[in-house]
Amino acid sequence: MKQMQMTDLVKVPGAKFHPEPAILDEQEEQQHSSTMRFGSMKVFCGSASQALGGEIVDYICSVSEYNIKAGAYTRAVFSNENIFIKLEESVRGKDVYLVQTMASPVHDNFMEMLIMIDALKRDSAWRINLVVPYMSYTRSDQKDQPRVPISARLVANIIETAGVDRYITVDLHSGQIQGFFNIPGDALTALHLLSDYVLQKLRAGELDDLVVVATDLGFAKKGRNWAQILGVPLAFVEKRRVDNAENPRALSLIGNVEGKNVLLVDDEVNTAGSVVEAVKVVRDHGAKDVLFTFTHPFFSERAYERFAALDLREIIFTNTLPIPEDRRLPNMTVLSLAPLLGEVILRAHEGRSVGALFNE
Repeated sequence: MKQMQMTDLVKVPGAKFHPEPAILDEQEEQQHSSTMRFGSMKVFCGSASQALGGEIVDYICSVSEYNIKAGAYTRAVFSNENIFIKLEESVRGKDVYLVQTMASPVHDNFMEMLIMIDALKRDSAWRINLVVPYMSYTRSDQKDQPRVPISARLVANIIETAGVDRYITVDLHSGQIQGFFNIPGDALTALHLLSDYVLQKLRAGELDDLVVVATDLGFAKKGRNWAQILGVPLAFVEKRRVDNAENPRALSLIGNVEGKNVLLVDDEVNTAGSVVEAVKVVRDHGAKDVLFTFTHPFFSERAYERFAALDLREIIFTNTLPIPEDRRLPNMTVLSLAPLLGEVILRAHEGRSVGALFNE
């Protein structure tokens, strides 16, 4: 089974994230050129990130002098379910970026990623950069019960052992996971992209009397960031999980939403149990329209059913995980992270600051 062609780019609506290419004077140009120490750039798009990877390549070509195409490779699955990867072009001495998210089926995509890393390493790539928009197992980041693993640390160790030199990811479940890696990386956030989209609605007068509501207290700090950026009040839904069950139980609301429009914020959706409980709580407390925004759409079948049954004004998320067009509801808005990831790849390749993108 050959996978040497990029899929058609998915055009999605979203906030504008188009950093202007830097205009360098002669001295800056010399300094800029001297940072090109990793050889020419090459981008490979894994099976789970064909569409997003294609958009990233397209963005890089549109804002830089690099005329690149997605790297060609062959992927096959044998009758014993073993995955086979063969690179169809040399990466010797190149600065390689592998874009592969941990979408369902997680373990197939995870193994494909590791096998491709090994193939790149054995073909003498100068540097291997893993771009993993959604990283699985990040919720298991501490030993909060007896006799349980810290799976996020294990995943980090496996990625390093495979031969990755640098990683780029988006909205880890908790910031401490960066400490599980002993290699440099960029832990990005989709907050700016998502909040810019909501700010456009606020400035257009489409959302008056807005309140940001964090779906649980664990998201309180990020909820405060949302409220600060939008300049609106903040509230919290208090919930508990019973016996490690997937279905949380919302207990109460901290804050006031009566007669207000509500923006629920979270980082990841799997079964959508949390948002069902959160919507019920804010509506019981007198909320008007309810919008929901988050980064990672890891949707189970149950999530689609629950979203279809919820009366949400809009569901806003990113394309860290692929959602087929035929599974998108009319009130779903998908924002593309390709410009952000493409710009970070350019800066990493050229040795320029990533923090400068966010005035850091």
